[in-house]
Amino acid sequence: MEVQETRVQTDRVLTIPNLLSMARLVGVPIFLWLVLWPVFGGPKNDGWAIVILMLSGVSDYLDGKLARRWGQVSRLGQLLDPAADRLYIVSTLVGLTWREILPWWLTALLVAREAFVGVVLLRLNRAGYGPLNVSFVGKAATFNLMYAFPLLLLGVGDGWVHRVAEVVSWAFIWWGTTLYWWAGAMYAVQARQMLQAERTAAV
Repeated sequence: MEVQETRVQTDRVLTIPNLLSMARLVGVPIFLWLVLWPVFGGPKNDGWAIVILMLSGVSDYLDGKLARRWGQVSRLGQLLDPAADRLYIVSTLVGLTWREILPWWLTALLVAREAFVGVVLLRLNRAGYGPLNVSFVGKAATFNLMYAFPLLLLGVGDGWVHRVAEVVSWAFIWWGTTLYWWAGAMYAVQARQMLQAERTAAV
């Protein structure tokens, strides 16, 4: 259960992959505002919210692929990419749970995973390690969730299109949640191995 590692290839900040990650970050508050606007008496803009989520999913795929293909893997990119993933997931959970589209227990399950990984990263940080690289399983989990949420939002309404979207979205959600926790367990195992190796070397 090794976590996928990609070596840093450049110290440049303004690369195409990094700009894609930055654009994804900018889209987070816009998406949350669009989702929550109806809660505060504004018009429904679910269509635009879905577009932002879909573009985020595409850019999430492109930034890593282009970085590796063009030799533009950077330390900043390794920080921005997972940060954007987590912010989109958290903002989507907040928005859809507030709108009562997503059940609270599922939100609690995903938030618990974030808290679990946060504890792991905190222990590594205290030991002088940086954040772990994103694993293939972690990327697959994010892929499932990032495609599940817009479909779940599309499933709000009447008609066969909405019903199909809702069913497909829940299939993605269950796969994504399972893989999300699996990736978290992989990070915990790797962190434990790193800390044990450090203690052994210190003896």
